[in-house]
Amino acid sequence: MKRTMFVSCLLLAAMNTTAAFAGSDFDRLKSLAGEWEATTTEGKTRVVYQVISNGTALLETIVNENMVSVYHPDGDTTFMTHYCGAGNQPRMRAKAATANTMTFEYVDAANLKGKTDGHMTGLVIKFVDANHVTQEWTWNEAGKETTSTFHLQRIK
Repeated sequence: MKRTMFVSCLLLAAMNTTAAFAGSDFDRLKSLAGEWEATTTEGKTRVVYQVISNGTALLETIVNENMVSVYHPDGDTTFMTHYCGAGNQPRMRAKAATANTMTFEYVDAANLKGKTDGHMTGLVIKFVDANHVTQEWTWNEAGKETTSTFHLQRIK
């Protein structure tokens, strides 16, 4: 009986931790506000996060790539639109979140001429600590997926 009660308490605590974090996903993203240096297989770039629209949205600018994404709450989840250099605008919704990770899944895209045209279909953000974040962007073109990893370090 004690073992069953202990396991039940652990499960309840884990569920409460996940639920508490789910409500703060957007606040967790807003904590990224500032300037970052991203290291990729293609070199380094600057990434800037800015809280905009009276605190209701977060603008992410990948400076050297001249691309932006906007994150915002949507009910009890977080939604994002990526304004891609490929000329389309994929929209993704946060589906899974833990204390250290947010996973965004593809919903749809504006200006996507055909399903085989290249576009972003996923993003996983891993919060390593207050000054280090990893992003894994998934690109789909002609049914083939590739992943690009950005290792971000806060500079301001």
